[in-house]
Amino acid sequence: MRLPLEPLRLSRSPVLLALALPLAVALAFSDETLDKVPKSEGYCSRILRAQGTRREGYTEFSLRVEGDPDFYKPGASYRVTLSAAPPSYFRGFTLIALKENREGDKEEDHAGSFQIIDEEETQFMSNCPVAVTESTPRRRTRIQVFWIAPPMGTGCVILKASIVQKRIIYFQDEGSLTKKLCEQDPAFDGVTDKPILDCCACGTAKYRLTFYGNWSEKMHPKDYPRRANHWSAIIGGSHSKNYVLWEYGGYASEGVKQVAELGSPVKMEEEIRQQSDEVLTVIKAKAQWPAWQPLNVRAAPSAEFSVDRTRHLMSFLTMMGPSPDWNVGLSAEDLCTKECGWVQKVVQDLIPWDAGTDSGVTYESPNKPTIPQEKIRPLTSLDHPQSPFYDPEGGSIIQVARVVIERIARKGEQCNIVPDNIDDIVADLAPEEKDEDDTPETCIYSNWSPWSACSSSTCDKGKRMRQRMLKAQLDLSVPCPDTQDFQPCMGPGCSDEDGSTCTMSEWITWSPCSISCGMGMRSRERYVKQFPEDGSVCTLPTEETEKCTVNEECSPSSCLMTEWGEWDECSATCGVGVKKRQRMVKMSPADGSMCKAETTQTDKCMMPECHTIPCLLSPWSEWSDCSVTCGKGMRTRQRMLKSLAELGDCNEELEQVEKCMLPECPIDCELTEWSQWSECNKSCGKGHMIRTRMIQMEPQFGGDPCPETVQRKKCRIRKCLRNPSVQKLRWREARESRRSEQLREESEGEQFPGCRMRPWTAWSECTKLCGGGIQERYMTVKKRFKSSQFTSCKDKKEIRACNVHPC
Repeated sequence: MRLPLEPLRLSRSPVLLALALPLAVALAFSDETLDKVPKSEGYCSRILRAQGTRREGYTEFSLRVEGDPDFYKPGASYRVTLSAAPPSYFRGFTLIALKENREGDKEEDHAGSFQIIDEEETQFMSNCPVAVTESTPRRRTRIQVFWIAPPMGTGCVILKASIVQKRIIYFQDEGSLTKKLCEQDPAFDGVTDKPILDCCACGTAKYRLTFYGNWSEKMHPKDYPRRANHWSAIIGGSHSKNYVLWEYGGYASEGVKQVAELGSPVKMEEEIRQQSDEVLTVIKAKAQWPAWQPLNVRAAPSAEFSVDRTRHLMSFLTMMGPSPDWNVGLSAEDLCTKECGWVQKVVQDLIPWDAGTDSGVTYESPNKPTIPQEKIRPLTSLDHPQSPFYDPEGGSIIQVARVVIERIARKGEQCNIVPDNIDDIVADLAPEEKDEDDTPETCIYSNWSPWSACSSSTCDKGKRMRQRMLKAQLDLSVPCPDTQDFQPCMGPGCSDEDGSTCTMSEWITWSPCSISCGMGMRSRERYVKQFPEDGSVCTLPTEETEKCTVNEECSPSSCLMTEWGEWDECSATCGVGVKKRQRMVKMSPADGSMCKAETTQTDKCMMPECHTIPCLLSPWSEWSDCSVTCGKGMRTRQRMLKSLAELGDCNEELEQVEKCMLPECPIDCELTEWSQWSECNKSCGKGHMIRTRMIQMEPQFGGDPCPETVQRKKCRIRKCLRNPSVQKLRWREARESRRSEQLREESEGEQFPGCRMRPWTAWSECTKLCGGGIQERYMTVKKRFKSSQFTSCKDKKEIRACNVHPC
């Protein structure tokens, strides 16, 4: 039986990002539909026009853009997630991005582009390359893709989801599968764009802020700081839209910086109080050491504050400690409703944000100021591989805290007089404003209005009036008193009270209790908003104190302890052993006695049966230093046998040896022995004779240089004759000419005993480009003397290392 089908209409909304059904599944539902589509239309538009059963209002499926932005930045990347809440699931999907009022049948109709994250889950469609669909049809509860935003001037974008579950196509025009994004104005680039409307509510409302930390080693195990983890004191305020404590895209003030880096709220509170006209209540709550404890051990910190028509926003922050400059908080949370009432309850999960003042990437990174200062931004799981929140897949960060803001009372005349429930009505009646009269409990009134002006403008007696409204009569058989009240009065200036009236602010939150155990004191403050017109002193109190009790069961001899630490490793490697854990004294007893609480706990621990692990080894040690200081050597590492020898033989090696290579050792210059002295270069008179030695090895790798290779010394044979005969003169000249020729030839080449050598050839090319090669050069025999032996006069060869740097 064929299911009834209905056209899937696409709303003509600004740039459409639609998740449509895949061809293989979706088009099988209605082949007739595709036959009716004109052949000239593109395949992508045929997908969008496919038919299926239309379901409206389903909430088990949701489409989300990470960070939940309202605007997109042209060219930026955004992670888009389609998910199903268990036990629901889906089998198929397709993702297409379209410009405003386009049908998708032309290439220019599409906006931006997609990027695949997981090829096993998603792929581009073969017949519609701009679309993304599932790789294989199967049950799934979540898929993710990146969408690259289109260039400037494209307009708004609507993310729409269509999925296939079994043989039913879900398509949604509104609701949880629709997300609208508009192009961000370049003038506001990087600034939090959160339009705040004027508040139309009447009277005031009182709220309680409760902070629940979820930053623990169990939830965030990577590099969790066990000893110093904490939340700093909460600081914030209720304020008008003219004052900003902090915001994404803005720059941190000095007060925000001190909270973010030092956990100190002093400067931040000073900044808030300087904005007294824009701030109604300063919000403060104590710090939490350690960051997480069960609620049955430590109550969540809370603070109360008030809002009115002009100061209807609230902001706060607290530092994650230790951290470079990471915090959590709310910025400009609007507690005024469009219906001119006050929000009943706000529950918000919090992820950490970076104040832009320190460039550290881990909890305990050393101080590294960010210069110039950067804008406040939320942390992401792709910030840095060393970040404790890093996730190579780019998943969202697990929330580290939750804040609950709950309305506890409304004061003054309210614009929206319809109450939420009877309990809310009773809460609205502030105890200090209830008159001591005989009003039945079944008559529920609003608060009295302010007194009207006196009916007399002179010092004659007149009267003034106030009103209240009957909000509910729980028992019609019991009559309710009048809703008007009158009081005698005189004109302005005639009453001693009129000119001396001073206006006070709301009370600021109670300070922490003065002690951590037993009965103590706490205080709260308020300040004068308007002094008396007649210049008199305001006598109303600006400070109140009261008793407070912390942990009623404790006594003066009680001591405050930290949480138990993690269990140590088991003392045994097999069988039964013992493990320990410890805690520390956080605060000693008030009476000075010794703390009797235990600081160490022991417990049994069971390891695998010993006979099953006869060879239990310790991890390998670090490699030893190389056995040489230069050149090639050896290094070793060891491990130990941890299991008992009687449990069995262990054949595993306990030591490993490997080669190691250090920079080449220096090679000094090497020379031959000195040759014999030559004959004197003169046959008579003064002359000289020489001796030489040869270089056998050039200095390498910083070795000692070569010394001299030629030495001379003087010689004298005999005195020359003054008038030699012509024949003797010619003979002498011929002999000296031969000797000069011999010396010249010796200087042209190297000389070894019994032979003369040609000069060294140039060094050859290195045999390797890296990792250590060889170069060679040669010296050949030029002439052998008759008196030389053949073995003492041969060709020479030298070798040296080259390109010793690692590859």
